[in-house]
Amino acid sequence: QMVDPTLAEMGKNLNEAMKMLEDNQRRVEEENEKKYARKDIPGPLQGSGQDMVSILQLVQNLMHGEEEEETSQAYRLQNVGEQGHMALLGHSLAAYISVLDRERLRKLTTRILSDTSLWLCRLFRYENGSAYYHEDDREGLLKICRLVIHTRYEDYTVEGFNVLYTKQPVIYISSAARTGLGQALCNQLGLPLSCMCRVPCNTMFGSQHQMDVALLDRVIKDDVESGKLPLLLVANAGTPGAGHTDKLGRLKELCEQYNMWLHVEGVNLATLALGYVSSSVLAATKCDSMTLTLGSWLGLPAVPAVTLYRHEDPSLSLAAGLTSSQPVEKLRALPLWLSLQYLGHDGIVERIKHASQLSQRLLENLKNLDFIKTSVEDELSSPVVVFKFFQEYSNRDQTSHAAQASTIQHPIISNERHVYDTFNQWLGEQLAQLVPASGVDVVELEDEGTCVRFSPLMTSAVLGTEIQDVDQLVDCLKMKIPVLTSTLQLREEFEQEVRRTVGLLYIEDLSWPGLGVVRYNYHSDGKNDDKQGKELEKINTELLKKLNELESDLTFSLGPEFGGQKNCVYIGMVTEDLDVSELVETIAATGREIEENSRLLENMTEVVRKGIQEAQLQLQKANEERLLEEGLLRQIPVVGSVLNWFSPFQASPKGRTFNLTAGSLESTESTYVSKAQGTGTTPPPTPTSSLAKQRLPGQKIFKRSLRSSDAFSETSSISHCDDLEKMDQRPPTLSPGQEQGPLETEKTEEQKEVAQATRTDTEDIQSDKSPNDCTKVEEQESLR
Repeated sequence: QMVDPTLAEMGKNLNEAMKMLEDNQRRVEEENEKKYARKDIPGPLQGSGQDMVSILQLVQNLMHGEEEEETSQAYRLQNVGEQGHMALLGHSLAAYISVLDRERLRKLTTRILSDTSLWLCRLFRYENGSAYYHEDDREGLLKICRLVIHTRYEDYTVEGFNVLYTKQPVIYISSAARTGLGQALCNQLGLPLSCMCRVPCNTMFGSQHQMDVALLDRVIKDDVESGKLPLLLVANAGTPGAGHTDKLGRLKELCEQYNMWLHVEGVNLATLALGYVSSSVLAATKCDSMTLTLGSWLGLPAVPAVTLYRHEDPSLSLAAGLTSSQPVEKLRALPLWLSLQYLGHDGIVERIKHASQLSQRLLENLKNLDFIKTSVEDELSSPVVVFKFFQEYSNRDQTSHAAQASTIQHPIISNERHVYDTFNQWLGEQLAQLVPASGVDVVELEDEGTCVRFSPLMTSAVLGTEIQDVDQLVDCLKMKIPVLTSTLQLREEFEQEVRRTVGLLYIEDLSWPGLGVVRYNYHSDGKNDDKQGKELEKINTELLKKLNELESDLTFSLGPEFGGQKNCVYIGMVTEDLDVSELVETIAATGREIEENSRLLENMTEVVRKGIQEAQLQLQKANEERLLEEGLLRQIPVVGSVLNWFSPFQASPKGRTFNLTAGSLESTESTYVSKAQGTGTTPPPTPTSSLAKQRLPGQKIFKRSLRSSDAFSETSSISHCDDLEKMDQRPPTLSPGQEQGPLETEKTEEQKEVAQATRTDTEDIQSDKSPNDCTKVEEQESLR
């Protein structure tokens, strides 16, 4: 069979190019020498040109050369498989096919367009439909709006905006629609924003993410009575946030009543390709138009979105831009045409089915977790799973799963909602970082607040998400829930402890995901604001450094880079065994130590300065006295030398020494007499913030002992006799804050033998003593 050599060469070049671009292990040695290499600087176009290998190498360097080292957010590249190569080959073929002669190009493009439209209409149960292929997913809706305007305003082609002025059109969209969709349509159509009507969602009955049909009916009646023309309704089969589907059946009836166009978009439209489709989504097949984003659903790069529509007048479709007489425009469907043939009907259905199974697997696991609320439309089949961490304030100490509802309730207190939004933002970021293949992200919903969203239809084909990734996501969620509950429970206790502690100031920052924010208050002595602020910053910075040097599981930081409080210590997430009182006491003691050291250094500087001035005055006075004692003759150069030779003058050197401990000047006469410098008084002990608290082996700071008190009492009673004898042998310098720790179980037998031997020796010794000595021993033991 004959093969076009150009096509064979194109396929070969594409395979070589993709192999080179996808090889992430290739690195040029010069990339690591300098951060900014010379090749990264734009230069003039080379006159002789470059070969394909050099150009592809440059593209690879631009794609991967500026990657930072391992950061908190893992770098993810779309998984481009064989079907992706087919889509990329389509773009190359489109450029090649466009150079064919006009007749061949027309036949080829007509075949490609008709095949792709037929396949998609059958695949997604949309009978007798036409297809429009576009790069921007909003462009299809824009062309549909123009088609409806041409249909409803017969003189629009001739008179233009004049016909719109006499009877203003109205486009209705849901309040749960994509952000900025209405404004983008008005800007592109040249309509005022008053032509866009946002329909609220249900507030009492039904899903809070579904359009309120009864309210929409009243709004349309009011617009008709005021002389406006209801034009088009945009409904959702899977809202961008929560993935809920509007009541498409009732909306279609309403549109037929007022002669309106119904357009549907959303991720749930992908389930139309499955064998079982929910009735709410199946109603989308009766709508006037729908937009499909096959690229994200099937993991196909650079394929266009498709808008399927039904209309009988091809001239109006041509006027609206839905069809084109230019054959090149029809080549937009070529990448999709190749990819659909490569995947086949079974491959397409299998990918969509796999995504639905992933969401169902996660939903089943979330039902068994405490403190996790889900917001799904259908418990049996929901392509999008939205969940959040939530715990009632009144039931914080209760972990009963029966108290947890299956749907997200309205928050009661604004501060409480803000705290939960912060915690869920942290939870979503942690899950996305720990399991990047899951594709979870954080969404902001109007009623529920901040939630974590899992939408495998939009991410699984791109990231290659599997069942084990969902299981790993659930395991990570189980690890994070105890941390969230513990932190939420201890926040109030931490606030109370800080407010009771002198020298600490509690900073309320609801946007911080952690235990809380604290600031050490600097006690200023009449200093100006600038100096006080610098001293406050210095103390809290040193305090943060000291806290991070402690061996603890807590994280201390300066807070977020933007929007955080200054001169504060931010404490991160904690566990249930945290000793809040010890933490607050350590922060306060460390702050006082830093402040005292700062004041000591400041006072010492002032004392030394004054001491130097005083020493200069005393030395000057001593020199004057020495001159009076030596006499005037000894000051004459020649006479003084002769006089000193005949009659030497004995004078002890007079100097001054500064005692840093006492802060006073002293004479150096004793130093010259004893030939040694005096030590002076003993300096006071340096203040310390260490707490003399006995800890178990391996127990870190700020941790409460989880051992029961019963175990302690049993082991301590066994070693009671041994303790009495050891108290006599303790050195007198033992710190009074130290206590006998609980004994290990494995040493019990050895301690019994030691205690028994000790009692025997004690009896022998006491038998040799006098009665008075025995009486003294008994009195000492009773005193102990």
